[in-house]
Amino acid sequence: MQKKLLIVGGGYLGAELAKALENDLEVTLVEQRRTFVHAPAMIRAVVKPALLDSALLPYDKLLSKGSVVLGKADSVDEYGATLVDGRRVNADYIVIATGSSNGVAFKPESDNIDDFRTVITGLHAQLKAAKSIAIVGAGTVGTEMAGEINDAMSEKKITLISSESSLFPTMPTKFGASLTSKLKKSGVEIRFGVKVDNLKSLTKPYSGSLHLSDGTLIEADLIIPAIGSRAESSLLESLPNINKEKNGRVKVDSYLRPSTYPNVFAAGDVASNGDAMTIVAIGRQIPWLTKMLKASASGKKLDQLKPYVPWKKAPLFLPLGPNKGNSYLIIATFGNWVTSKIKGKDLFITKYRKLFGLKV
Repeated sequence: MQKKLLIVGGGYLGAELAKALENDLEVTLVEQRRTFVHAPAMIRAVVKPALLDSALLPYDKLLSKGSVVLGKADSVDEYGATLVDGRRVNADYIVIATGSSNGVAFKPESDNIDDFRTVITGLHAQLKAAKSIAIVGAGTVGTEMAGEINDAMSEKKITLISSESSLFPTMPTKFGASLTSKLKKSGVEIRFGVKVDNLKSLTKPYSGSLHLSDGTLIEADLIIPAIGSRAESSLLESLPNINKEKNGRVKVDSYLRPSTYPNVFAAGDVASNGDAMTIVAIGRQIPWLTKMLKASASGKKLDQLKPYVPWKKAPLFLPLGPNKGNSYLIIATFGNWVTSKIKGKDLFITKYRKLFGLKV
């Protein structure tokens, strides 16, 4: 008899893990939305809303043997999960992959995808009307957003605000320096080493003034907060002895266990395991989880298996529109052509449409 696997959260990690294991375990994926939101494409969808049609992916055809249960988990224990509506899903193994939240322009605020479409198309209209745009936060989302707007609407005055002294200071110097040069040559102003003292919203775009920590004032027709992700970890609070960090991530052991329950695992953005909160990170976690869960289901004890080892320095692909950008691949930084081929042109839309059983 097949062992039962419950995956809570159908984001990047949950969806791919369910697909990878549905032939080996009895897989149930619990997801609160009917439609998967391909987040990298949402950054471009703000300037090209037509992209929504190919980057919002229904779960209907994701699994052929496993099942997708529409619902939200209220609590998790070592035997499974109880949903908000009272339904119970029991399992031998539980993987919590509830992901993270971000600004409303990049990830949905609610479970209603029609509402999210309205947010994206509304922001597009605001962008078209705005002459000046300030993006607060120069991480991957903010920097990519600056590049996408500049590529599609080069007439706009764009200011990218960073509290750091350079772009991507933890990456090789060439990576951030090249991106900085490309943005500046395209007309994007970058303000380094300053913080915003009066940010009105951490998630929602608005118009107004920004008071910077160096005493300067920026007036903008549109202010877009892009100050990083926060883990959606409230579900894990029902587990014993968890250790939660300021950004909401929950610490896990070397076998990705967040608590004293030996069969409950956490992965992706919600888990603090040494990896950054990126889609690339799960490319390392999914193969490990797949191998570990198959071996465990066949009777091997966890301590007989190799523990998870996070990326030393994960690859990073950062397009500035379809044709420009920079990529870091393990040992070297690559420029426009490589970035465009790997991510810029397609934004991995084809890959995920295939995963979800949709036409490409």
